[in-house]
Amino acid sequence: MTVAVPDCRFCLENRLLVDELILETEHFYMLGSIDPMVPVAGMVIPKRHSTDPFDFTGDQWRDFGKALSAAKAHFDDKAPDGFALGWNIGGVAGQHVFHAHLHIIPRFKGEPNEGVGIRRVLRAPQWRPED
Repeated sequence: MTVAVPDCRFCLENRLLVDELILETEHFYMLGSIDPMVPVAGMVIPKRHSTDPFDFTGDQWRDFGKALSAAKAHFDDKAPDGFALGWNIGGVAGQHVFHAHLHIIPRFKGEPNEGVGIRRVLRAPQWRPED
């Protein structure tokens, strides 16, 4: 692990997370969504501070598939019909926390934005699949 960037909420060494880690691999961890507009979702986040995925090392990319598979499996009990995955890279693209993180959003038949892409899913009315 590298030195944390001061005040970065995703650098684990800073101990700024208010939510608990859902899972971990060697180079990544996953958090659940705290956004009420997207209650069934998560983020796959590198343990090493990287502003964006273009800065990932070869070791991180080799571990990424394992992290993504584990993140998908985490949502198996919700029985999603599909997924939307997205990176926001840079402020102009909507990145607000400048520590890389991949949004993983399970999608369901019958949801208000069924059939539309990730650009609109984040603007959907609050919706939660049956537990």
